Amino acid sequence: MNLAQTFTPARPLAQHCSELTERGPRPEQRAEYLAGWRRDVAREVAQDLADLLSGTKLEAKLSEAEMMRGSAVFEKIGAVAANSLLRCGSGDQTVLLSFSVDTAIALTDRSFGGSGEIAPDGATSLPRSAALLIEQASRTIARSIARVSAGGGAIGEVEGDVIIRSESASRLKPFAPSNSCALFTLTLTTPEAISWEAIIAMHSERLDSLLPGLGSPVTAGEGGDDNGALEAIMGDIPLPMKAVLAEIDLSLGQLNRLAPGDQIPLAVTRDIPLRIGARAIASGSLGTKEDRMALKLTGVTHEGLSA
Repeated sequence: MNLAQTFTPARPLAQHCSELTERGPRPEQRAEYLAGWRRDVAREVAQDLADLLSGTKLEAKLSEAEMMRGSAVFEKIGAVAANSLLRCGSGDQTVLLSFSVDTAIALTDRSFGGSGEIAPDGATSLPRSAALLIEQASRTIARSIARVSAGGGAIGEVEGDVIIRSESASRLKPFAPSNSCALFTLTLTTPEAISWEAIIAMHSERLDSLLPGLGSPVTAGEGGDDNGALEAIMGDIPLPMKAVLAEIDLSLGQLNRLAPGDQIPLAVTRDIPLRIGARAIASGSLGTKEDRMALKLTGVTHEGLSA
């Protein structure tokens, strides 16, 4: 049973489709964000991997994106490599990270104080020590990407980790072979001019969600000369809202037996949701204002209307 007060709209609510109110970034704007993301990811990775590689001062570079099918990505990586599926945020921001086996062994050598030069001996499997080193490096890179994509939050405030590893990239199922994918080459270089490369690839539709500022569509009227235009157009449209004090479950038999004078115990929650339809847009605590019952807001979900 809901004890709620509903405010009836004064006129029918307007229905606006997302095609009219949302637009994607302009090509030049997206290119600018992508260039900044590549620069920042490279810088963070270089700093974060230094300790793992015996304090080596690294120079990192993330190439421009190569657009190709998922099948071409798998072919470029090869049948055997040190592959990791990374979580780089709290949503579905997952990317594929891949080191060749020879590169993984060279990085392990460097971490133990060796030169780290790549010996192309055609190794077909990862030694245990190399697998452990790559897992640590992959987790570090995932956190670096997550931190940049979150706009520079502290390490504890972002989510970056290794979901699963495999020597077969296709077995990780980061994307379908038919998907359009963005592939980046991460190049790490030491002061002695020794270089290592890794592949970072993702479904092209997930790329924008990794770019700070482009994670969600731009609403018409946001920024530029259109700032506030949408609010001016739609700001006076009334919306029915309800504050739900308590919810209880009664069986059909109990409903049939209800009679005047019956008492139904209610457990009023501390945070009372304020809803539009079934969607909670805010929450608050119950109180009074000018001798009337009132709701003091304690939290607002800004995504509530746009999700």
